[in-house]
Amino acid sequence: MSVTMRDIGKRIGVSAVTVSKALAGKSGVSEEMRQKIVKLASELGYVNPNAQQPRVASGLDVGIIIPAQFFSNDSFYAMMYKSLVQELAEAGHFGLLELVSRESMRAMILPNLLRSRKVDALILLGQPEAAYVDLLVKQSVPVVCMDFYNSTSCVDMVVGDSAGGAAALTQHLIDMGHRDIAYYGSVRATSSIMERYLGYLAAMLSNDLPVCPEYLIPDRDETGALQPVVLPDKRPTAIVCNSDWSARWMIDQLKQQGLRVPEDISIVGFDDFNYVPATVPALTTYRVDQKAMCRIVVQLVADRCAGDRKPCARITVNGECVYRDSVKKRN
Repeated sequence: MSVTMRDIGKRIGVSAVTVSKALAGKSGVSEEMRQKIVKLASELGYVNPNAQQPRVASGLDVGIIIPAQFFSNDSFYAMMYKSLVQELAEAGHFGLLELVSRESMRAMILPNLLRSRKVDALILLGQPEAAYVDLLVKQSVPVVCMDFYNSTSCVDMVVGDSAGGAAALTQHLIDMGHRDIAYYGSVRATSSIMERYLGYLAAMLSNDLPVCPEYLIPDRDETGALQPVVLPDKRPTAIVCNSDWSARWMIDQLKQQGLRVPEDISIVGFDDFNYVPATVPALTTYRVDQKAMCRIVVQLVADRCAGDRKPCARITVNGECVYRDSVKKRN
């Protein structure tokens, strides 16, 4: 039996008129409700018989631009790149990787893929410098940012729920009896690290817990290299790390200082990054739904290349907490 607008409305608790407006992109519906309706309609397989069928872009050559300092064979962004290429291939497109050096970004040199006119669209991954993102957005091909926010240009963005995930992990530590909780990350390094810090702050403040300045521990230098860990004089009982890589580094550093995880300090990470070597103890973390992010990014690219002119989207993809052995309950 075919799904109707009335069926969708009943599921959500709105009228069929509201559903119609949301699917047609008309005013009178909040963006949050519009996305909820569109998502449910897609899940139920609803087909609008009056909708104009969009032109479908296929066989696209899509450039994937990643700052060189964020990329190595076993990095998180290498994993994201592989997932993107797979998703592009399944949709009938081609992904072409170009690593851009910090020097090229600061000199505002366009990627070779653009200068040679080899691509139909760009996906930016790993947060290039803001001025460089602005330069790329001004070019003649559609651009989608993945895994970071850009506040200086009107551009499509698809990100994981960094703030919500960090808040949930911090709340888990609080529920386990921790009160002296530090955050490990250089908050100005990337928008994701800053968003995760804000999520940590939100959870601490919501529970009327003090946020000590010395409990903000930087994890990297200006080149992105991880730094030796220096704990504050009043040692925290738990640390929220901005990524699984940083968490693994933190655990190794604590072991060198004669401290045990989780007996002395509990640790949580972020990403659920499969390529991180097995951590002992197994790491409590927040699993980013990278497959969903890649799927949405590829669809946005195809829509833009097909002529879609809707307002720029900022889409946050939820993940989930994964509870393992790196957190100890305190009495």
